[in-house]
Formats: sequence, C-alpha cells, structure tokens
Amino acid sequence: MRKIVALLALALGISLHAMPAAAAVPPFPSGFKTQTIAVNGAKMYVRVGGHGPAVVMLHGYGESGDMWAPLAARLAGSHTVIVPDLRGMGLSDHPATGYDKKNEARDIAGVLDALKIGKVDVVAHDIGNMVAYAFTAEQPDRVTKLVLMDAPLPGVGPWDEILKNPLLWHFRFGGPDMERLVKGRERIYLDRFWNEFSADPKNFDEASRRHYAKLYALPGAMHSGFEQFHAFDQDAIDNKAFLAKGLLQMPVLAIGGEKSFGSTMETVVRFAASNVQGAVIPGSGHWLMEEQPKATVAVIADFLQ
Repeated sequence: MRKIVALLALALGISLHAMPAAAAVPPFPSGFKTQTIAVNGAKMYVRVGGHGPAVVMLHGYGESGDMWAPLAARLAGSHTVIVPDLRGMGLSDHPATGYDKKNEARDIAGVLDALKIGKVDVVAHDIGNMVAYAFTAEQPDRVTKLVLMDAPLPGVGPWDEILKNPLLWHFRFGGPDMERLVKGRERIYLDRFWNEFSADPKNFDEASRRHYAKLYALPGAMHSGFEQFHAFDQDAIDNKAFLAKGLLQMPVLAIGGEKSFGSTMETVVRFAASNVQGAVIPGSGHWLMEEQPKATVAVIADFLQ
C-alpha cells in the first residue's frame, strides 16, 4: 500500500503554446487555429483543428495544452480536436479565483458551446482528469468516451489514504510567502515534478522544461497553480455528490504509466465508472506524452476509434 500511495502522489504534482521557437515542444499541425474565448469569467486560449467527431483534450499541472500536439496530429484526420489551456495555466487567463474543478468544467462547457460543439470524447491527464470528471459527471449525455491518465480524483476511492502521504506536501504549499519563494525560481520548483515523477528524468527534455517554465513564470501563473491544489477539498465534496448520483456509464479508458500509477489507475477509476478498461504504458512514469508518446497515442487512438 505504501508503494501504491507513493505512486498516486505522482499524479497530482503535475500541468506553452506560442512561446519562442527555441522551446521546441512538438508543434500542432499547420491546419490548427488558435483563438481566445471569453467564458465563465475567464479568457480561454484554445487550439482547434481537424474534422469529424469532436474530442477535447485537458492537460495537467506543469504543462499546458501543448502537451497534446502528438495526439492532436494523430486524430486530426478523423476528429475535430479542441485543446484549451485550463484556467490559470498556459496562455489562458489567470483569475484570482474559480479553481474548483466543477467551475473549471464549466469553462470547458462554455468553450464547447462557443464553438457550437455538442457531444465530445474527452481525453485528460493529471489535474485535467479532475476537470474531465466534473464535466462528464455534470453532463454525462454530452460525453461519448472518456480517457483518464495517471492521476486520481479528489474524494474518489482511496483519496483519504493518498492525502496522508508526505510526498504530497505540494498540495498544501501556497500563499503569499510561498509565491515569493518561487518567484524567479519557477524552473527549480517545476524540475522537482518533472524529475521525481519521470521513469527517467531525461525523457522530459530540456526544451520542454524551458518552454513550460516560461509559461509558469507569467504574472499570476504560480498563484493559479497553487490554487488548483487548494481547491481539492472542495473538489472532494463535489465529487462525492456526483458519486451519489451514480457511476459514469460511457466507456472509460484508465491509463497508468508503468513506473507511476500502472494498473492502479484502473482500480481508482472503477470507483467512479462502470464501463472501465485499463492500459499500462511500459517504460513511462507520470509524463506519458513526453516519456512514451508513440505508445500513449496509439492506445488512446485505438480506444477512440
């Protein structure tokens, strides 16, 4: 159990488009367009491309929507792909409040409404899982398939045991003094997540680290990141209320990195959904899209198609 809880810790320590070319994260296909959509009291930076049934991709902490470029390239020929930066991360707005995942799910609903998109598949990682679950639980008829990657859900399954693990110190890290501590040292703070939660830290490459560190150094970005974690208590309350209404019924794919959640991811998701299949990505830690992008993309594409 100690090992499982330690692995669960990975998922939540974690989430730059349009930054300088030297930050060479994989680019989105040339046909993708970007726009800013004002919804729910925030301006959301969104990438849209492809054609066909819609799929929305939600990133996590330590990254932005840029993480999804390889998957977007794979799916754009058969899907309309929507990739927002979550509230307070990437190039989206950094409001002072609104970081409970139920509210962030309404950000996503607003984006889809503005794009006149109804039903969607949802693919998510890390904190994106929490937003995806809230979105799906509130609007289950809107979601056709759901993919959750390498992170638990507040208030679901073994959540209370997870919170006891000292590796999760960053859940309670924040406030004005902590923001002063990390100001100008964002890269040092983020390296802790990228290093400790990788199967091999070299797989989260230097170009990606520079790219995301610049985004998290933007005014208000670290405050917003801390608020994502501070909202977990409210998220747990909201999720328990969702669970009381019943399990999700649509097909759900639960993916864990071999050196991170592994098959535990499927176990966790079965507390929230009835139609779950699991997948484990060999040789990967928490950062599936950076560490093993080909294998991860293949598993997701096969599930969606």
